[in-house]
Amino acid sequence: MATKMQYRRLGRSGLQVSLLSFGSWVTFDNQLGDDLALECMQAAHDSGCNFFDNAEAYANGGSEAQMGRVFKQLGWERHTYVVSTKFFWGVHGNVRNMRNTLNRKYLAQAIDNSLERMQLDFIDLVFCHRPDPNTPIEETVWAMSDMVSQGKVLYWGTSEWSADEIRAAWHIADRHHLHKPVMEQPQYNLFARTRVETEYARLYDDIGLGTTIWSPLASGLLTGKYNAGVPDDSRGALPGYEWLADRVTDPDALAKVELLRPIAAELDCTLAQLAIAWCASNPRVSTVITGASRPSQVVENFAALDVVARLTPEVKARIELITA
Repeated sequence: MATKMQYRRLGRSGLQVSLLSFGSWVTFDNQLGDDLALECMQAAHDSGCNFFDNAEAYANGGSEAQMGRVFKQLGWERHTYVVSTKFFWGVHGNVRNMRNTLNRKYLAQAIDNSLERMQLDFIDLVFCHRPDPNTPIEETVWAMSDMVSQGKVLYWGTSEWSADEIRAAWHIADRHHLHKPVMEQPQYNLFARTRVETEYARLYDDIGLGTTIWSPLASGLLTGKYNAGVPDDSRGALPGYEWLADRVTDPDALAKVELLRPIAAELDCTLAQLAIAWCASNPRVSTVITGASRPSQVVENFAALDVVARLTPEVKARIELITA
């Protein structure tokens, strides 16, 4: 039985999100049909999850559309959940001004298209999925602030932006009395730590940055399932994810994962639960986005909440020696 879900404020905003959340990257509209997607979302909801992450680019809009259909089927009251999406890559092929950009034209159309796909009146959180070196940050800040003023979005933020870019956007918004970015979505796991732990260190107190971290399992590497190669039913075996297969079969990383296995055994948890709990134990993490391709996997991931309290300073020190 998992412990009761914990919630954290999203940075300096008043919004509270579940410490563990559910994301749709790779799985929605690729590995999952609507029925299985519904079962996974229901399992997350039953575990106390109130935050569901998405992005326009996931399955070229198909992930948003599927999540929107599932929301309608589930019939949850809108005030009971938080949903996000992200903009940058576009869904219109190589059409000029609509791909790999954060210009005003693209953003104004992207939010309307996402609202239509997800069948929602507003989206709680919208992230600028990557920085855009070809668009002035000021233009992007005005466009994102306008989304909030129009009631289409409640909060906006960034994903994989540098600390300098985030600070620049925040100061532009502050100077012009616009809606400021309040959250960042960076990768964070035992093998990817610098940005969350070092680069953003001053932003948490200076501007109240919140983080909705992704890839707590390092794309599955930290589950241990790739130690004997790439399973046929895994994410790394999907067409178009050859880059992922190379990453999760790195011999040095796999050797470190094996050294973590005895620690997980002592804590009576899986390697995946250990990795998720380690991320969740960082007080600078607002929520840990988890993914799953079946309901049982959702339940297993959310049981990592039980493990957080077992991560004593001594245990963390042992993990540090292996992975730092």
